[in-house]
Amino acid sequence: SKGRVCYHNLQFAGDYGRMGHAEVVGMTIPESKIGDFAKIYFNLFDPDNGDRVDPGDKGREYRYLLGLPGGDQHPKFDSIVEAAKNNPTGKKLLVKGKGSDPDTFKKNIVYYYDTNQFPFYQAEKYHQFHNDFRGPPYGQDYNQLVDLEFSGGKILKTTGCPDSFDEQTKLRTKIKQFKQTKSNNQSS
Repeated sequence: SKGRVCYHNLQFAGDYGRMGHAEVVGMTIPESKIGDFAKIYFNLFDPDNGDRVDPGDKGREYRYLLGLPGGDQHPKFDSIVEAAKNNPTGKKLLVKGKGSDPDTFKKNIVYYYDTNQFPFYQAEKYHQFHNDFRGPPYGQDYNQLVDLEFSGGKILKTTGCPDSFDEQTKLRTKIKQFKQTKSNNQSS
């Protein structure tokens, strides 16, 4: 993997799913706000079933998790426990993650990780500032932030992973052209 953690790609290079990683959002939250964040986090589950909003996301890559330095030894971990127990989407059991943990769908489990042991890896450009696939589009102003962030290089860095945004776009275009050609040939 050459130190890379990559989204699924045609070269199978550093594939995060094969490596046991999961999709997460990297954040820096002031310690005094961790409890507030935990309440928001546990409110993000589907209010109808207490699970993920997009049930199409299946597998360990989509397990529910959160990480913080020191894991359950973090001074604010109790506020996370409290938020997990008392939220409108249903009580969640916090389980210490070991890495490569299984999917949590329909199990009411959220794994927690010590980020000193399980660090965050930034995803490729393709995964930055895109729309939620289940809700209305966020708009071009939001979607175009990715170009500003990469050109400035302050927050987002190139990952060295294959199938970058440009490669994904080229691949999708080739597939679309192939399907169109195949469809045209069948209708002739």
